[in-house]
Amino acid sequence: MRHAIEFKLFAPNNKAASLIGCFSDWQEITMNKGEDGYFRAVIDLEDGVYRYKFRIQTQSSNFQPDQWVEVNDPYTTEIEPDREISVLRLKDGAKILDTYVWQYDDQVLPQNNELVIYEMQIPDFCGDQAENEDKFAFLLSKLDYLCELGINAIELMPIYEAPKQYYWGYKVRYFLALRNGYGSSENLKRFIDECHYRGIRVFLDGIYNHCEEECPLLLIDRNYWYYEYMHYPDDPANYWGPEFNYDNYDQKLQIYPAWQFIGDVVRFWVKEFHFDGIRYDAVRQLANRKFLRWLGEEAKKAAGNKPFYNIAEYIPEVVDIVGKDGEFDGCWRESFRIYGLENIAGDTFDLDKIKGSLDAKIHGYPGCTSVINYLASHDRDHLMAEEAFRTADKVEAFKRAKLGAVLLMTAMGVPMLSMGEEFGEVTCHLPNQENKLNWQLLNYQPHRDLFEFYKRLIDLRKNEPAIKSDNIEFFCEDEEAQVLGYLRWCGEASRVAVVANFSNQVLRGYEVSLEGSWRDLLTGKEVKSEGDRLVLDVKELEALVLVGLA
Repeated sequence: MRHAIEFKLFAPNNKAASLIGCFSDWQEITMNKGEDGYFRAVIDLEDGVYRYKFRIQTQSSNFQPDQWVEVNDPYTTEIEPDREISVLRLKDGAKILDTYVWQYDDQVLPQNNELVIYEMQIPDFCGDQAENEDKFAFLLSKLDYLCELGINAIELMPIYEAPKQYYWGYKVRYFLALRNGYGSSENLKRFIDECHYRGIRVFLDGIYNHCEEECPLLLIDRNYWYYEYMHYPDDPANYWGPEFNYDNYDQKLQIYPAWQFIGDVVRFWVKEFHFDGIRYDAVRQLANRKFLRWLGEEAKKAAGNKPFYNIAEYIPEVVDIVGKDGEFDGCWRESFRIYGLENIAGDTFDLDKIKGSLDAKIHGYPGCTSVINYLASHDRDHLMAEEAFRTADKVEAFKRAKLGAVLLMTAMGVPMLSMGEEFGEVTCHLPNQENKLNWQLLNYQPHRDLFEFYKRLIDLRKNEPAIKSDNIEFFCEDEEAQVLGYLRWCGEASRVAVVANFSNQVLRGYEVSLEGSWRDLLTGKEVKSEGDRLVLDVKELEALVLVGLA
């Protein structure tokens, strides 16, 4: 049975367009232009899979005026890789992506303040174990590992279709198409569904500042959707490709064209794949805050009633991007990594910087969900790859890594782990190059011990309201001994104290001003204060984590 299927292409400034496809033996079908700026053609088609492209008289300045060019559909949800052609799937006379049926939409998911995020670059996470497999199927096989670790949110680095040379995917060619080589859309949905079943949220890395040079919109009418030149010519180091012009307003159609397109992109991914949050790349370069507020609201509308997290990557940091009057729920906090690394990687002990990293309110952040803290990310080396760790004695390096883990997991804010950080991955930052996880490291005791250490801390974080609160108080600031003590609490029922020794000296019989009875998280040993004084033994480069007893 045939159904009338509409093909349309938004190109208000272009003079003519036609449709070509396997259904016409690749002969041109004239498209009619409406007052709304769309070219349209209606074709009677049976259910099945079809391949097609558009031909259009371009308005882009890098071609001759009105030159005919072939372009893929900017809204295509699938690209055939060999010939780079748009793919359309029809079932029961409707356009579909796949036939997956969601199973766990009613599952209760953790709130934003409860999250421990795991940043994942899919091919590198898979390593050599899924070279020729559907990588989403491999991710499914690793869910037990991630559940054992205890994380409850996964942030996927870009999954959009992009040229192979952009390994990380931060230069997008097709904004609604899943990247070829990662796997099927059905398996991605199954992975997200199974994550939800296990109480794990999944975030999308959103690239809305720029695109790759062969993106269809560029070929159709560059200056309608993009700035003609660099948006920030004084900052060429942070120019990654043609930048969307969110200031351009079409008076005739009364729309912001770039808003319309990227809004459609966000709604598609959230509705089609049930993502639970978005990390917005390069927000400082994107700059249009009115648009960003609108886009975040559109994402939450698309998500419905479930929890959603809009996260900004804004470097260098600005506080007013988050909170009640900000455009985002939270932002990446690069200063946590900078100050943390300074104080765990060498001889530096700067109390003000450590306190500022642990308590973001000192710098004006409103609460725990307003910052995402991390020690490593895709843009920054793993701790074990930092020079101070590479050149240190191995035993000392792991002590410093565990000290950093305590700070990360007990600081005010939402912690994020870069994949492999939990077992001491040793590779360096390699932009757009393969950097596969060495899963074999888990077979070596120091790496396995670090993994177990992170497990304990993550479990503590998930089960102690104190660490998920905004409350933090410093009760010990000893510059001479290089000790910092702080208390996290939530009411009377939940208290967690940390006593961190940043020095290379063992401290025996060390007194801190802390009342009550406590249990050492790692040893299980109970200690009790005498009056308001608690006496502790603290090893070098160690942070004691003490859980309050009733």
